[in-house]
Amino acid sequence: MAHEKQTEILNRHVSNFNVLFVKLHNYHWFVKGPNFFSLHEKFEELYNEMAEHIDELAERLIGLKGVPLATLKEYLETTTLQEAQGEKSAGEMVQVTANDFSTVIEELKADIETLEEEVGDEATADMLIAIRQSFEKHNWMFQSYLEQ
Repeated sequence: MAHEKQTEILNRHVSNFNVLFVKLHNYHWFVKGPNFFSLHEKFEELYNEMAEHIDELAERLIGLKGVPLATLKEYLETTTLQEAQGEKSAGEMVQVTANDFSTVIEELKADIETLEEEVGDEATADMLIAIRQSFEKHNWMFQSYLEQ
């Protein structure tokens, strides 16, 4: 039961971060307007960070004798996020990213608690705590941007 829960949690995050990876590339390529330079760079920074998280989570899952999802079809079936949809303004891109980060932060909080209290997997919980801290910082910055 514990192994199944670890696998479920880690694969959901692998899926979410892969969807974010593609969405952030989309935004990086298609952002326009007066904040182009700063947002273009920020979206690139974030998709590079997603790639690191994907690798870290998948390797943790393999280390736990699990099997990480590894196809786009599986990611889309498992993710709790939506793919990028059509053209968006720079502000809309930031808002969607902030919303996605809020979703992931809430899921991370619940999953950390489950891993610590129900599964007894403090190492994976610690990994998710570090990721959550990074997402919280990015989300704070996006929220500040949106208050312009």
